[in-house]
Amino acid sequence: MIPDYYEFRNSTKILSGTGAIENITFELANMKVSRPLVLTNKQLRSLGVADIVIGALEKGLIPAAAVYDDVPVDSSVSTVNEVAKAYAKADCDAIVAVGGGSVLDTAKGASIVITHGATDLMQYMGSEVLVGDRMVPFVAVPTTAGTGSEVTSAAVIKDTERHVKMGFVSYNLLPDVAVLDPRMTVGLPPRITAATGMDALCHAVEAFSCRQANPLSDCYARAAIDLIREYLPAALAKPKVQENRLAMANAALLAGVSFSNSMVGIVHAIGHACGGVAGVPHGEAMAILLPHGMTYNLGVVGDRYGELLLHLAGPQAYCTEHPADRGGAAIQAVRALNTMLHDKTGMPLTLSEAGVTEEHLPIIARTAIDDGAMAFNPRDAGYDDVLTLLRQAF
Repeated sequence: MIPDYYEFRNSTKILSGTGAIENITFELANMKVSRPLVLTNKQLRSLGVADIVIGALEKGLIPAAAVYDDVPVDSSVSTVNEVAKAYAKADCDAIVAVGGGSVLDTAKGASIVITHGATDLMQYMGSEVLVGDRMVPFVAVPTTAGTGSEVTSAAVIKDTERHVKMGFVSYNLLPDVAVLDPRMTVGLPPRITAATGMDALCHAVEAFSCRQANPLSDCYARAAIDLIREYLPAALAKPKVQENRLAMANAALLAGVSFSNSMVGIVHAIGHACGGVAGVPHGEAMAILLPHGMTYNLGVVGDRYGELLLHLAGPQAYCTEHPADRGGAAIQAVRALNTMLHDKTGMPLTLSEAGVTEEHLPIIARTAIDDGAMAFNPRDAGYDDVLTLLRQAF
C-alpha cells in the first residue's frame, strides 16, 4: 500500500570497507576542514580503536586540533555543553566522532549548540531544532553495529537531573559522511555484538510496521533484516572475520536510514524509559521488548509482520507457514533469536534479569507514554497497556 504522502531523505555520503578510514581526510579536504575535533570515549582510546582514526588524520595531513575523550555511556546535556566549549577553545572547524550511539549523539548535540552560538543544549530540545544550515562539518565513524546514528536525523541525550532521555530531531543533524570500517568493530565483546545487533533489528521491524512506513523505508528495512539474519550469528561465531563485521555495520546503517525516514514505535518508547529510569542498556531493552511490542501490535499489523517472516526466518520457513500464521511466526522467530543470543552471550531475556524492579514499572510506564515514538506506533497505547506489556516482559 502506498501512503497518501511521505518524505524521505538520506543525504549522508557513505564510505564502506576495509581502509575506509584512510579516506576521511579526502572528505575533510573537500569540506575545507583543517582543524577537526575528534570526539570519542576513554575506552576506545585505551583499546586503540580511536587511535586508528587519529593516526589516519595525521597521515592524511589533517591532524586533530583537539581530542575530547570523556563521553559517558549515555550522552548527557552537560557533556554536550562541554564538547561545544572544547570545540571553540581549540578553534576547531569540524567534528569527527568515533564511537557508538552515545558519542555520535553527543556530536549531534554539540553541533546544535555550536551552530546557534549557545551555551546550553536544553534551549533547543524538540523537532527541527536547527534553523538554517548546520555550521559544523560532521564525519561519523561508528564503533558498534546497532544504533544507525551515523545516518539518522535524531539524537537521544539524557537529562541526568530528571532521569529522562530527550529526543532532538532535525534533518540538519544528519552527518555529512558515515564511515563503515570493520576494524572499528572486530573487537566488540559477544554481548555487545548481540545487543547492538538486536537494536538494529528493532529499528528495522518498527520502521517497517509503524504509521509512517513507506516504500523506500521498507526496502532498507528488509535489506537490514536479511543481513542480520545471516551475519549476526556469524559475527558471534567468528568475530574476527571482517566480512561479518562489515555486514553488520551495513545492516545497522540500512536500519538507521529506514527508521530515520519512518520512525519507530512502542518498543523504543518503552526502551527509552527503561534506560532513563532503570539504566537498562538500550540494545538489551530493545531485544527484551521487541517480541512483546510485536505481540501488542499483532492485531493491527499482523500482515506486515507476516511479510517480515521471509527476512527473519528465510524462504523455507515463510513458504511452509500458512499466510494467516506468518505474523505470529515472525514473533516466534524473534524469540528464538533472543534465546540463541542469551545462550551464547548471557544477554538477558527479561526486564528483571536486566535490573528492572517491580517499583520501576509504574514509573517506566508513565515515562513511556510521553515518549515521542509512541505517536508512530500502529496501535494506540495508554498507561495501562504499557504497564501490562512491562509486566509481561518482566
